[in-house]
Amino acid sequence: MKKGIIGRKLGMTQIFADNGAAIPVTVIEAGPCPVVQKKTAENDGYDAVQLGFDDIREKLVTKPAAGHFKKAGVSAKRHLKEFRLEGAADMNVGDVVAADTFAAGEKVDITGITKGRGYTGAVKRWGNHILKMTHGTGPIHRQVGSMGACSSPSRVFKNKKMAGQYGNEQVTVLNLEVVKIDAEKGLIAVKGAVPGAKGGIVFIRDSVKA
Repeated sequence: MKKGIIGRKLGMTQIFADNGAAIPVTVIEAGPCPVVQKKTAENDGYDAVQLGFDDIREKLVTKPAAGHFKKAGVSAKRHLKEFRLEGAADMNVGDVVAADTFAAGEKVDITGITKGRGYTGAVKRWGNHILKMTHGTGPIHRQVGSMGACSSPSRVFKNKKMAGQYGNEQVTVLNLEVVKIDAEKGLIAVKGAVPGAKGGIVFIRDSVKA
């Protein structure tokens, strides 16, 4: 990848284009992200940089983490993420990646943790049809229905879409367009929705498909 940055989802709004069209956008506070560690092909077998985001009081980090930040000469950060950037070999510890590393019109991929919805039934979790509401179906309108198994194979096959934990998983949305950049405030406005709740941490990188 050529570019990458850590950010925080602030919420959604809309931006009006020159032709008057309303564009729904997600606003992300991106960076500033200092380089906390540098990986090199000689020492580690590949080139990469570890970026930090969101200042935190030093007393709240473990002693090994405090030593890690002290060695890099940067303040303690709440979040760390490694990016295999194209120009990682030319970057140094202490360099800062900011929102202006991206530009309006570019396509990006954004990774985040989706909202957790807890233990959920098959209708909400997988979009199953409900059963008939008449003729004695009984109080099982939203149950999963037939399991499809009889005396052979005498079991339910793996991957059957049933009730269970829904959400709270890592999801990447591809090919989102950067609509606007505010370099002064460190804000990136991206067209469409981004995984996660307001305040959630997201990882932005240039699109693999563009």
